[in-house]
Amino acid sequence: MPVKKILLVDDSKTELHFLSELLTKKGYTVRTAENGEEAMRRLAEDKPDLILMDVVMPGQNGFQLTRAITRDPNFADVPVIMCTSKNQETDKVWGMRQGARDYVVKPVDADELIAKIRAFD
Repeated sequence: MPVKKILLVDDSKTELHFLSELLTKKGYTVRTAENGEEAMRRLAEDKPDLILMDVVMPGQNGFQLTRAITRDPNFADVPVIMCTSKNQETDKVWGMRQGARDYVVKPVDADELIAKIRAFD
């Protein structure tokens, strides 16, 4: 199933704006959430085709949120791509162990991100 709807989870308004613009220009429908609680509300309202997940956020971090989403039978089929400034190999391994299907390091390379998203089409 082609990816059309993307949920973008990031506590940075700058990142949300940058990534929303990038993805919208590429034809995706983007919804945003600034924290774990808001992300779970957005998921319940309208199931996305893919989630782009920041790691460092107040409250529930992206690793915890990814684990919660990927272990929920309602959302287990929604791929999560970690999108974070945490660039250590251990962070990537941990993110994948939580259920993420891919990992992108900020600052985001637009072409790389789009290629990773299209890999799920």
